Amino acid sequence: MKLSLALCVLALASTSVHAKEYTASERAIRLAQENLLIDTHIDVPYRINMKWDDVSKATEGGDFDYPRAMQGGLNAPFMSIYIPASLEFEGKGKSYQLANQLIDGMEALVHRAPHKFAIAHSTKDIESQFDKGLMSIAMGMENGSPIEGEMKNLQHFFDRGVRYITLAHSQSNHISDSSYDLRRKWKGLSPFGKDLVVEMNKVGMLIDVSHISDKAFYQVMEISKVPVIASHSSLRKYTPGFERNMDDDMLLALKKNGGVIQINFGSSFVTSASRKWYDKRSEAEQEATSRGATKTDFRAAYLARNPFPFASLEQVLDHIDHVVKLIGIEHVGIGSDYDGVGDSLPIGLKDVSTYPNLVQGLLDRGYSDKDIKLILGGNTLRVWKQAEAFSAQF
Repeated sequence: MKLSLALCVLALASTSVHAKEYTASERAIRLAQENLLIDTHIDVPYRINMKWDDVSKATEGGDFDYPRAMQGGLNAPFMSIYIPASLEFEGKGKSYQLANQLIDGMEALVHRAPHKFAIAHSTKDIESQFDKGLMSIAMGMENGSPIEGEMKNLQHFFDRGVRYITLAHSQSNHISDSSYDLRRKWKGLSPFGKDLVVEMNKVGMLIDVSHISDKAFYQVMEISKVPVIASHSSLRKYTPGFERNMDDDMLLALKKNGGVIQINFGSSFVTSASRKWYDKRSEAEQEATSRGATKTDFRAAYLARNPFPFASLEQVLDHIDHVVKLIGIEHVGIGSDYDGVGDSLPIGLKDVSTYPNLVQGLLDRGYSDKDIKLILGGNTLRVWKQAEAFSAQF
């Protein structure tokens, strides 16, 4: 599944006008192409559920398709089984239904192009499929709502291929409080949520602490016997007051746990300027819609007057640097949130073809080939193997 280096250079130069300022060297492209590259959060399942597209071929829209992923060296994406956070889905059977449908979509993709894709149920699958030149489709569930208070559903979704669960999303659910939800119904994890963490360890399901409240995070740290992941989070150091990202104390707790934070590329996760842009737009939108304006018309007009402050690749690298300096190279990975953050991706990292730009940035900052391999996939694979080993005891 590797393109020639010359073709890769041409592809990276022409993929997007946003990426033209970055030129990956042959060394960077080779590192991305020839090593395991795991991205723990790509929102293809929900994207094609809303508007179907055949991502086994080149697509006009979206951030992921097979040809671009090949250009970028991506060979093991975790596809997000994303369930919207709303009362409509919580506890009424709808989230269970949607989760199964999204998993069906990934199985259909593999069935449609078995010479390109294969479902990955284990780290052995990841490694053997990489050797065969197949792109492994792993799955993570974003929002634990489909568990619906039934422990048997945890095993059901594990059997269907889900290998991590983000306990909550943008609202608190029956498992955990959300970092976005001010109500803090449970003051962390619910009683069921605490039991679920124990069972996830036993089953071999990775616990994803992205999206949950700080109190819930620390409760997970106390309960889990297995390293956890933050599948698509960045750092509060660069976005003060944004609880969705992790602060330094949380990073230190993550180190003690042995876990990994996979850095989110979305500009609003990377810089305060991007976060503030959304906050200001929201304030202005409330006022405009109260006067009768439509949300769509207002947003288009607002964007025309106030260009979005995209983050840069360098600012994404700053997040990686800080994790490495504070807790070590063994605790950072990639969780881009491609197809999940809309048109807010950094300059130079606009889609799955651009991972070599990130690698080039790491090389320019003095990272060794060994370090880069850990960031690209080694650290995530290590945590997954530890979850498998713990589960094998039961």
